Amino acid sequence: MLIQKLRLQRGWSQQQLAELSGLSTRTIQRIENGQTASTETLKALAAVFEVDFTQLGQESAMNPSTHSPAEASPDEVLALRHVRNLRGFYTHLLQYLLVVAGLAAVNLWLSPHYLWFLWVLFGWGVGIMSHALSVFQLLPWLGADWERRQVEKRLGRRL
Repeated sequence: MLIQKLRLQRGWSQQQLAELSGLSTRTIQRIENGQTASTETLKALAAVFEVDFTQLGQESAMNPSTHSPAEASPDEVLALRHVRNLRGFYTHLLQYLLVVAGLAAVNLWLSPHYLWFLWVLFGWGVGIMSHALSVFQLLPWLGADWERRQVEKRLGRRL
């Protein structure tokens, strides 16, 4: 989360950070999603962010109760995750709109007597609605409180 926080503080996209560091965009995405990074990758990112290499290397072993201003607090981690989920939803929605519009154009051009694109519109639309319910937490019985209660139930104690 520290790398994502540093990137956002500078107003860079993942693509811009990848270009500046000489890494691939996919590598940046993997690191921001919590996967471990190699020493060379961390050194490249530390050089771009102009921070000490050890600061980036200690991110995974960090104790959440002790963090410096450059490190992500638990609230920031939750906010960053929510924004990542929101971006994923909007990307999914844009893909849906573009593909369905394209299929509708092809359908109306090739066989306007049978509107088969409506099947895709409806089927994928159900997936979009499900994604929206999840991201915007519109189902309160499956929200954070429900999740916490289920974990506590499984553990047999409070968190």
